[in-house]
Amino acid sequence: MEGPKVKIPLGRPRLWHLPLRLATGVFILNAGVGKRSADEATGTRLRDFSTVAFPFFKKVPGDQFAKGLAGSEIALGIALLNPVVPPLIAGGALTAFSGSLLLIYWKSPTMHEEGSVRPTQLGTAIAKDVWMLGIGAALVIDALTPRRKKR
Repeated sequence: MEGPKVKIPLGRPRLWHLPLRLATGVFILNAGVGKRSADEATGTRLRDFSTVAFPFFKKVPGDQFAKGLAGSEIALGIALLNPVVPPLIAGGALTAFSGSLLLIYWKSPTMHEEGSVRPTQLGTAIAKDVWMLGIGAALVIDALTPRRKKR
């Protein structure tokens, strides 16, 4: 006997999604393409930076980490730019990605003022990624919000 089937509303792309997905998609795609040719030292630096929030990455060789990060950013950038990818999926992926960056920010004491979310000069580069969290959340909320029927 099967249980009830639950339909998850993936949402459909809407015109107002276009500037949000275009801005974040191009930005993240460019970051990923730039990391494709990262050397071992750069990969190790990126990996070590991420281990503040995700210690399990310490076991990953630096060059592998950089390649994985580059591939993830490229995939996310393409998903955001591709209107066939539903807003719930694209927004959810963007929310997870930006949330992980902000977790690294929060767990790195040199990134924000003590006892505050306010960034230090060093933390500004990551703190600004809060805009991606907002965009991802907006896409998810829009996909999950029932549409009102027109009169």
